[in-house]
Amino acid sequence: MNSTQNPTPLLDAVQSPADLKALKVKDLEALAGEIRRTIIETVAETGGHLAPSLGVVELAIALHYVFEAPRDKIIWDVGHQAYAHKLLTGRKDRFHTLRQHGGISGFPKREESPYDTFTTGHSSTSISAGLGISTAKSLRGEDCKVIAVIGDGSMTAGMAFEGLNQAGHTEKDLIVVLNDNAMSIAPNVGAFSSFLSRKMTGRRFVNLKKDLENFIRSLPGVGENILNLVRKSEDSFITFFTPGMLFEAFKFKYVGPIRGHRLPELIETFRNVGHLEGPVLVHVLTRKGKGYEPAEKDPAHYHGVGCFEVTTGCPPPPREKPIPSYTEIFGETMVDLAEKFEHLFAITAAMPEGTGLSHFAERWPERFLDVGIAEQHAVTFAAGLATEGYRPVVAIYSTFLQRAFDQIIHDVCLPNLPVVFAIDRGGLVGEDGPTHHGLFDLSYLRSLPNMVVMAPADEDELRHMLYTAIHHPGPIALRYPRGKGLGVDLETDYRRLEIGKAKVLREGKDLVMIALGSLVRPALEAARRLEEDAISASVINCRFVKPLDSRLCDLAQGAGRVLVLEENTRQGGLGGAVLELFNDSGVEGVRVRRVALPDRFIEHGPVSILRAKYGMDTEGVLREARNLWGKKEG
Repeated sequence: MNSTQNPTPLLDAVQSPADLKALKVKDLEALAGEIRRTIIETVAETGGHLAPSLGVVELAIALHYVFEAPRDKIIWDVGHQAYAHKLLTGRKDRFHTLRQHGGISGFPKREESPYDTFTTGHSSTSISAGLGISTAKSLRGEDCKVIAVIGDGSMTAGMAFEGLNQAGHTEKDLIVVLNDNAMSIAPNVGAFSSFLSRKMTGRRFVNLKKDLENFIRSLPGVGENILNLVRKSEDSFITFFTPGMLFEAFKFKYVGPIRGHRLPELIETFRNVGHLEGPVLVHVLTRKGKGYEPAEKDPAHYHGVGCFEVTTGCPPPPREKPIPSYTEIFGETMVDLAEKFEHLFAITAAMPEGTGLSHFAERWPERFLDVGIAEQHAVTFAAGLATEGYRPVVAIYSTFLQRAFDQIIHDVCLPNLPVVFAIDRGGLVGEDGPTHHGLFDLSYLRSLPNMVVMAPADEDELRHMLYTAIHHPGPIALRYPRGKGLGVDLETDYRRLEIGKAKVLREGKDLVMIALGSLVRPALEAARRLEEDAISASVINCRFVKPLDSRLCDLAQGAGRVLVLEENTRQGGLGGAVLELFNDSGVEGVRVRRVALPDRFIEHGPVSILRAKYGMDTEGVLREARNLWGKKEG
């Protein structure tokens, strides 16, 4: 299936929302079909967030059909559902480059388009950002609408409710669209509520309501009392038939639920709420994966996928025996360790599959909790468990753990509680780009008192580190990369590693390579090739970023040249820790070079391309080692 077999004449004609508005409403259904087909075919080739984007095609069309972007500001929470938005805003010709190096981002990005109001990739920020934008517009006296589109999953985060609370308090103009693809509502209730909300927000009804309020208010002595009674009656009537009581409590006008795949209903509703003043919440019911049967049947699996065959929904058959990923090894180890240790408890933040904990959740449901998109709560909840003798393992992607930094400090490290942080996706993650690269964890974690930080060189060492972690009496973090392991054999028994002790993998007299995690294997390969230049290099699997092995000082002093290798930002990472160790220990006369990522946000693209570009592969390590030795390459 490709675009030549399935032409998209309507979509081809839409180079901006202005072109969209030229279409008749009856043509929009056909356009939605063309958009879905384009998304499916493209993601089959590039990978990406398929199910979320398929679920909001009509919603994206309706928003751009009614509102005047980019003058009106549309904010997509998280942003992984914004593919239709990109196609409607002039990026159809580049859509085949989605998530590719040098291509368009898989998320909204302000530098990419004036229609991308807010750069995002983490959840639950849209309401706060939208309120900030609306406040700025109000201060400047600008007349425009601000629309924040947020999913029901993102509403599990406290930040979303903080935004709702402030928006209701300030009473600024803000339209929040709740994209609900999980709540179950009976069809008759949904249809009636949809009809009720659309009629009660129509321009004529709103004008009549205002005139009636003014008349009642003018009645001498009793006007305000009568008006308050009418308002209470109206609120009770609306909330009786709709699930809007919560949002009404935040002083939002609640509209919905609206069927999210009925374009006429969406368009009418958005036109009506565009006339309302103050904060409004439009509740839209959608189906994740809409229009592609495999994604509709298993939206969790198709939330984010690699390449697949369109006809079957299956990935292409592997050319060789697949190697388990670090995530899979972590999940299997957690299940195994839970059999041996009844005090083990697993926690994740809306990512049971992504963190490899699905089997743990099935086997030990009473010792597992998915807290939703609430990383702060996850960490403090774990701290509470730890005070009662449990060993909580908090499995969160590196980039998302950043959201709970204060809780790590205040609730875990300060009281020195035995909480284990299993940090998936440490380092470069690839096509999801700068919002998802885990480049800062070594820096922000090693600065904390009581925290131990380690990273495995392979998947077997991951198992031993996890075993070590659940026996450690204080806070401890292990970070590991995305993707498959190295294919090493797994030892039958577990070993407790000595905290802070590095492992010498290769001895040499000319220079020392201190490598961590994903850089250990490139360091070994580079050392073997350096022999061709008659350079003898030691390779150290550092294992621990904190505490560091004091033996590194003697090794460095003996060789006189040290190359530190890490897949982390240069500021505050392993290289900085080694330099601090040398300085504090009085090491002198040693030349040190660092292979780390530069002080900027790294673009999206395949991990192999990014590692080569930033010197994280064997060739990059070899180049830096030769330069350190003095044999510079041209």
